[in-house]
Amino acid sequence: QVQLVESGGGLVQAGGSLRLSCAASGRTFSIYAMGWFRQAPGQEREFVAVQWSGGRTAYADSVAGRFTISRDNAKNTVYLQMNSLKPEDTAVYYCAAGAPTYGTRLRSTEYHYWGQGTQVTISS
Repeated sequence: QVQLVESGGGLVQAGGSLRLSCAASGRTFSIYAMGWFRQAPGQEREFVAVQWSGGRTAYADSVAGRFTISRDNAKNTVYLQMNSLKPEDTAVYYCAAGAPTYGTRLRSTEYHYWGQGTQVTISS
């Protein structure tokens, strides 16, 4: 069992930066792929980024080059550094743990554990 708690959301102006953190409980954190998803009002939850236990990363096209996912297995924490933020990045951001393959990384059903979400709001 893995419990996830996100933090670091907030309100920033367009062009600004935020760093989200996700603290995980459980001794098996390091074996999971850790991902970030987001959900804007009235929209479906969408994939943002994932990092597998071996270090490989993948990003949604909409955030590639602006967002960076990283993990610290010693601290059981995964981060999402978000730069050059845009109003369309406004959403609730969720941390997730699971075992997706590269081909299934976009599917929320591939992630078994979820945090409660943290609100990110970007003003224009």
